[in-house]
This record gives sequence, structure tokens and C-alpha cells, in this order.
Amino acid sequence: MAVRTQTLSEQVAWACRILALEGYADLTLGHVSARIPGEDTAYIKRKGLGLDEVEPGDVIPLHLATDDAYDSPEMHLEAALHTGVYRLRPDVGAVIHGHPPYATALGATQAKLELLTHDAVLFHDGIAVFEDTPELIQGADQGRAVATCLGSRRAVIMRNHGVLVVGKDVPWAVLAAVTLERAVRMQWIARALGPLQAMSRDVARDMHPDKYSNRLVEEYWEAWIRKLRRADLDYGMPQEPLAVSYEP
Repeated sequence: MAVRTQTLSEQVAWACRILALEGYADLTLGHVSARIPGEDTAYIKRKGLGLDEVEPGDVIPLHLATDDAYDSPEMHLEAALHTGVYRLRPDVGAVIHGHPPYATALGATQAKLELLTHDAVLFHDGIAVFEDTPELIQGADQGRAVATCLGSRRAVIMRNHGVLVVGKDVPWAVLAAVTLERAVRMQWIARALGPLQAMSRDVARDMHPDKYSNRLVEEYWEAWIRKLRRADLDYGMPQEPLAVSYEP
């Protein structure tokens, strides 16, 4: 059977559905974007829809070379988060912002993510914390500030607000977003059971290449899509077998 490649719009829509399934649903809040690295246009979920409702036709262009796109009535108020990252991180191909309950709760404390589980290994180089403001990030200067705080990391916790997670492409960004929430949830469970016993940063760094690879991320992406289909949560999505691509 021939396998058609996914467009970026389809990848963004699938990502939104997966994130909703994995605990990121928050009314119509939260957004995902993707771009072909090096290009001046990204594709982002439009405002007004929940993550679980997004279809490929609900993914709109976000022009990165200008801030005029912020004025569109379909554009999320915090689109500056996406442009800020893309302008500073040429290696990033996808950006996710949301308010997952466990990671958002962590950001309302002085606690930090500990290296307790294999999930935490993905973040062996640490997670940034944006302290400037808990308010909506609506201007280019604010978006740049969050991106600067993120630095070279995969994720930044926005104090009293939510999270921003990035990846080299959509499947990697989704993996990071879902894994971050799971790692924090496991830490919450572990703390309830007794004193925490973390692995060393050197051990986590050594484990990382075997635990997280392109091959495994591709497997996880396909498994998430199968999970959505089994739950009949793939309405409005392409039904044929799909392979990841980078076409708009």
C-alpha cells in the first residue's frame, strides 16, 4: 500500500489531538506550530478551537519576518512565543505552548524537575524557568525574552503560567511535551511515597542516546495516531497511512 506523506498542517493537527489526549486540553487554549527550518513561514493552530478539535484546515500561516501576523483575528494572542523561538533557534522546527496541570503546578512552586525516571532523562540538560511575568506573552519583545530564557534547552516552565516546549520537528516536540508532563507527574507520585532519590546528571546524559532516538520517536508518533484512531478521535483527519514529511 502506498503511504502518503504528512503535510506540516496535518502534523500540527495530529499534534494538537495527541496533546489533548495526553492532558494538555484547556478549553480553547494552547497552540502548536511547525516550520521547515530556515523558512520564514510557520504553520500554527488558529485560535478559537480546543486542541481536540483541530483539523488540518484549522492550521494557518504565521509569517516570521514580520509582526503583522499578530493582528489577524485568527491568530493566538501568544503567537509571539512561536516567532520568538524561531527567530533565535534555527534548529527548532516545532513549538508547543500549553498549560498541562502537573508541569504548570510545578511552575507555581520553588521545586525543580529531578532526574528520577527515564522520562526525566530527556531533560538531562535541565529546564529553564521564565520568571519575568505570569501574564500573556503578546509582544515581540516578550516572545524574545522567553526564547532567550529557553536558550538551547527543550523546555521552559513559565512561572505561574504554563510551559513552552520545542523540538527539531513536530514528533520530537510532542514527545518532549508529553514526556515533560509525565516526568513531573511521576515526581509528584514519588514525593508522596518517600524521599526522592535522583540519578546523577552524568548517568542521565549517558542514558539519553539509547532512550531517545529518531527511530523511537517515529514509532511513538505512529503509536499515538493509532491510539487516536482506536478511540475514534481522528474525525476530520486523513484516513490513509501517513509518513512524516516536511511539506507545507
